[in-house]
Amino acid sequence: MASEMIGAIGLALLLVLMVLRVPVALTMLVVGVVGFAQIISWDAAIAQVKTVPVEVLSNYSFSAVPMFILMGVLAAHSGMAGKLFHSTRVICGGWKGGLAIAAVGSCGVFSAISGSSLATASTMTRVALPEMERYGYNRGLATGALAAGGTLGIMIPPSIALLIYAILTEQSVGDMFMAGLVPGLMGLVMYALTVSVMMRLKPSLAVAGEPTAWKEKLASLGGLLPFFAVFLVMILGIYFGAFTPTEGASVGAFATLLYALVKGLRGAELWRSVQETLALSAVVFFMLVGAEMLGYFISVSRISFSISDLLYGMELAPIVVVLCILLLYFVLGMFMDSIAMLVITVPVVFPIIQSLGIDPVWFGIITVLTVELGLMTPPVGMNVFVIKAMAPHVGLGEIFRGVAPFVVSDLLRLTLLILFPVLSTMFLI
Repeated sequence: MASEMIGAIGLALLLVLMVLRVPVALTMLVVGVVGFAQIISWDAAIAQVKTVPVEVLSNYSFSAVPMFILMGVLAAHSGMAGKLFHSTRVICGGWKGGLAIAAVGSCGVFSAISGSSLATASTMTRVALPEMERYGYNRGLATGALAAGGTLGIMIPPSIALLIYAILTEQSVGDMFMAGLVPGLMGLVMYALTVSVMMRLKPSLAVAGEPTAWKEKLASLGGLLPFFAVFLVMILGIYFGAFTPTEGASVGAFATLLYALVKGLRGAELWRSVQETLALSAVVFFMLVGAEMLGYFISVSRISFSISDLLYGMELAPIVVVLCILLLYFVLGMFMDSIAMLVITVPVVFPIIQSLGIDPVWFGIITVLTVELGLMTPPVGMNVFVIKAMAPHVGLGEIFRGVAPFVVSDLLRLTLLILFPVLSTMFLI
């Protein structure tokens, strides 16, 4: 049997196993090992099983992953998230829909040091949703704003998704982080504008918050300082070459730990933060090991090169190919976790992108944004299910309806990034 045919069968089996709810990491590992054995040999496949986990777990670049996770966990457990929402609520005081805008803003700021959309959504839902319900906000608007705001964690640097894309495609992590800065801030602003437009079209969705004086607004900025301090130290340090992105993750984690200790995080709470970080990191690394094995299988099967040749034969314009790939990501995002989707598909599509001469950094940004859309769309919008778990009294359909305007906002943002690539490449080092 031709290697391309074995590759196609392997990818089909991958989808079948995921539909059957086999864990994604295990699915990639099994398909990668068996497929590699069918093309090369079982001895070579077993040798890969021995060496690949060691290569992944000892990869210096991957050490940034647990550091970013630790930052988010410590920020959640040390009370930083609560102070963050309080500050943004005071700043938005008196605005119609101000609490929803404050929730979106809090998600954007929190994601700047958590690097995870799911962590951002779950943490800010605990803090912000009770307040919005207390003020009579429509539950769809409240949960929709939190589900959308949580997705900012996948784009605003430092982002675990951008980090993994950079490592899988051998791009500069610093370049990916800087490229994600403007698109991430665009998302924050456009989500806030979406809330304002919804308020204008349907004022009954929310009430105006309690007005606050300028003196109170300025005083509340103190709650934002820890986040901006950590964020600026990392981003400016990476941008000006003071340290590498991996070292920056350690610097950020250490700064967050110091803040947590100053705020009294001790004993059991500190140990629980470490345990949570280890558990989440183990899940990510298991997926990375599976993705590496799958990548070897795809490489020896040459299926990605066959697809490239097919596209060349069709004489499609590069932008049409990009749009087809993004459509694939949008569909997959309805069923799969964002990190899993990246580690499964990037080894397949990236050679195609390279062969077409498309900027890999720009492609990474629009890919991650499309993956971000999948976190909000049915039937398996991961952020929506996280919020449903945090707020079981809110119906799933109600959350999906509430998040729909933000999906439209993201589609507009994606269109702007495709039409104007400079928006994501203006700050490249």
